[in-house]
Amino acid sequence: MDSEKDMRPEESAEKKEVNRLFVRVTRDTLPRVVDKYPFLYLEHGRLEIDDSSIRWIDAQGGCVRLPVATISCLLLGPGTSVTHEAVKTATAANCSLCWVGEDSLLFYAAGTSPVSHTRNMLRQARLCSDPESCLAVARAMFSRRFPDADIRNKSLQELMGMEGQRVRDLYLATAQKYGVGWKGRSFVPGKFELSDTVNKILTACNAALYGIICSVVHSLGYSPHLGFVHSGSPLPFVYDMADLYKGEFCIEPAFSLCRELAGRYDKHVVASAFRDKVIKNDLLACIVKDMDSLIGEKNGRRYGK
Repeated sequence: MDSEKDMRPEESAEKKEVNRLFVRVTRDTLPRVVDKYPFLYLEHGRLEIDDSSIRWIDAQGGCVRLPVATISCLLLGPGTSVTHEAVKTATAANCSLCWVGEDSLLFYAAGTSPVSHTRNMLRQARLCSDPESCLAVARAMFSRRFPDADIRNKSLQELMGMEGQRVRDLYLATAQKYGVGWKGRSFVPGKFELSDTVNKILTACNAALYGIICSVVHSLGYSPHLGFVHSGSPLPFVYDMADLYKGEFCIEPAFSLCRELAGRYDKHVVASAFRDKVIKNDLLACIVKDMDSLIGEKNGRRYGK
């Protein structure tokens, strides 16, 4: 055939439908990350393409269309499979994919999105690679947790020591608040079931938090691998940002839920409670605002040489 007008009507419609899959969502028409639903957790099913959308087919044969352009990230749990076309469509819509484990989301890996511009990553790399500006950003992060302390002359090692003591005190104070026993933070990779209930909830909430922050990092064009406090780990910048929110979104729920569940871990209750808290407190908007405040363009000029 010489042109599309020579096609039969049904063939022309099919071609338009196929093309629509890849041009319907553009960077200009994507919702802002702060306007998106934070995450969906999926397990035991399959993600695939259905016309111009992604659909989820669960183990019982139920089918749900997912509006990925309005979802920040999909957390793929055990028993999930995803087609190549579904990955392409999700990333085109700036919806991150994270691979997580059972028991409410042990975090394994995250896919990157090619949608965002690299200017934020370049600024992040410049700040991270200069010792003076890197320490300045780290101090800005710690100042959020120590608003009344003078940390202008503190080294990174001193700041990390202060943070360690703050977190230990927070664990003890929260345990006493809810009347829950606390023997310390304990988690062995691959042996989730050996942890006590509080530690299980902490691990689950931490992992879900990492997934959400990963999605924001990729959506805004930053790198999860360039940290200012953490180093030598897979996702240092994600861990840097997560420390700003763990007290409210992980530690507090761990002890309150442990008391509510009478010490019996229920991954569905934990996941639901965490998701509700994220939505109620508009965590996505907070992360975007904090990233902009800490290493955004204005601060990039201030910290940079």
